[in-house]
Amino acid sequence: MTVTTNTDALPRVRLQLERSMPTILTLAAKEVREGIRNRWVLATTLLLAALALTLALLGSAPTGTVGASRLDVVTVSLASLTIFLVPLIALLLSHDAIAGEAERGTLLLLLAYPVGRTAVILGKFLGQLAILGFATTFGYGAAALVVGWNLGAAAWGAFAAMVAASVLLGAVFLALGLLASTLVRQRSTAGGIAIGLWLFFVLIYDMAFLGLLVASGGHSLPPLLIDALLALNPTDAYRLLTLGMAGTGSLTGIGALAGHTALTPPILVAVLLAWTAAPLALATSVFARREL
Repeated sequence: MTVTTNTDALPRVRLQLERSMPTILTLAAKEVREGIRNRWVLATTLLLAALALTLALLGSAPTGTVGASRLDVVTVSLASLTIFLVPLIALLLSHDAIAGEAERGTLLLLLAYPVGRTAVILGKFLGQLAILGFATTFGYGAAALVVGWNLGAAAWGAFAAMVAASVLLGAVFLALGLLASTLVRQRSTAGGIAIGLWLFFVLIYDMAFLGLLVASGGHSLPPLLIDALLALNPTDAYRLLTLGMAGTGSLTGIGALAGHTALTPPILVAVLLAWTAAPLALATSVFARREL
């Protein structure tokens, strides 16, 4: 009798992914082409660029003795904008990826080809991530060039880290949107779930967190509990990662928290990656068992 071990299974999974990679990339390219033709995607890209430029022009002249460069101020402003706008754009991109195609009847046509369901999920995710990454990099890069093209490498390094973290935050909500799209059959229901996810993670969770701090009556909560609560919300992990960086921490209240938490930047990146991988794996599992 042959016993299958986890060690034997890992090479098979890797081999399956390697064989599916051309299909995944083809589906990702198809998603990008559809996104380019979608006027809504173009509108969100221009909106992101316009808001970034507005924040850059209005907030790029620090006064007093804050000791921060113009690009540091812009980085803080854009990171705050990201927390509200990028998750919303990501959810609107992904919430109808499966449910919408099922309603239109194109999902059955797609699966009539020799395409695995895992490849469909991963292809759509990569295509949407490419669209979101381009929109974020283009919009934020244009704002940075307007105000800080002649600054040093340190400022540009912090800005590049913020843009990369913003794309990673978008990846989290793309995965959550895909999960919502696989769980329901109507686009309207998936849209409602997407808005609910945005409200919960961006607004309601932090309000509840603040209420918990107020209810503690001035007594400090255990550091381990605070770290766990921050890690349980991807937007808080992103906020701590970007607004607590050395170059911008002095401009925000998060800077003080960053110096007393065990959530170091590598751990926060790992938290955001886990927040991306878990919903994506669950969406793949649900879609594999879904009846069309």
